[in-house]
Amino acid sequence: MNNQEEKSVKETERLAKLKAEDARQLAREQARTKAYLDREQEIEKAQKIKEDQRARDRAEEEIKEQAKEKARKEAYQAREKIIAAEQEARKAKQ
Repeated sequence: MNNQEEKSVKETERLAKLKAEDARQLAREQARTKAYLDREQEIEKAQKIKEDQRARDRAEEEIKEQAKEKARKEAYQAREKIIAAEQEARKAKQ
């Protein structure tokens, strides 16, 4: 082999190694990207679960508050009825 052929063989080997290294780097980068996206997906899933739980908790709390408010209104109306009835009874006595 002459000098030119040796350089050509070495250049071919160098390019093959470079191509193989590029392929390995690409595979590593794709694996990193997939791992990152998987982690992000798990985080989003956990956040959605927490948001759903908070929404359920808010709904339950709202129902409880509505029930309390209804009970307060009914108690107020009952007291007003009693007061009105007592006033009527006093007027009737006079």
